[in-house]
Amino acid sequence: MTMVCRMEKPMTVRRHTLALLTFAVVLAGVAHAGAADASWRNARQMIVVTIADWQVDHGTLRAFERDGESWRQVRSATPVTIGKNGAGWGMGLSPAQTGGPVKREGDNRSPAGVFRIGTAFGYAAHAATALPYRALGASDWCMDVSGSPHYNRIVDANVVGAEAVKGSSEPMRRDLHADGDQRYRLGFVIEHNAQAAPEGGSCIFAHLWKSPTDATAGCTAMTPAVMQSLLAWLKPQDHPVFVLLPQAEYERLRNTWQLPGLDADGAR
Repeated sequence: MTMVCRMEKPMTVRRHTLALLTFAVVLAGVAHAGAADASWRNARQMIVVTIADWQVDHGTLRAFERDGESWRQVRSATPVTIGKNGAGWGMGLSPAQTGGPVKREGDNRSPAGVFRIGTAFGYAAHAATALPYRALGASDWCMDVSGSPHYNRIVDANVVGAEAVKGSSEPMRRDLHADGDQRYRLGFVIEHNAQAAPEGGSCIFAHLWKSPTDATAGCTAMTPAVMQSLLAWLKPQDHPVFVLLPQAEYERLRNTWQLPGLDADGAR
């Protein structure tokens, strides 16, 4: 018996092709969404800052550890200050959101979302932390000039050249360049806009506050005691992340983003 290969009708082929393409798109979408979620699913340490709404310049910080699937609060609520114009959606690990302001360069807003915690830094040669630590020198600058190839990076002018840091408003040794300012005496990088998208916002840190009523240009500021405690606690192997959200957004996203439950005080 002769076997005959039967060619499918063109419409059927097109339908099958469309089905396969649709399936591939769906898989890609699921993979992308899963990647966004999984990017902090392995986090076992989380610093959470909640704020009352998008416009306030202060909030409440808590710290959590995860053992298995359950988060446990390890630091009681403590006040912090944030950007003088409040917060706006940033660019970190969390998926892009609609509704609410968007963080931009120079807007004096703190980025909202989920972010990796990066390098610790300070004025001293060493710090009591397991995080990678950068001892700051007089020639260290964070580049907040959007057109710079070093945008959103801390660089040493002795390495990249004085011309390369021209225009930056972020000397990291503020004690030497800004009348003894101690705010960067101890801190760590919050990895907003790690890809250095132009005008996306730069030089976002957790650092010491000047006072409980002094807001920042977009960072999160706290007492020296709280900072020292956090740095001693943070461990790179636990993939720590930093979360900042308005209270309403936190409640909306809590289950989807697998965030810890908060105590009754909420944001202040």
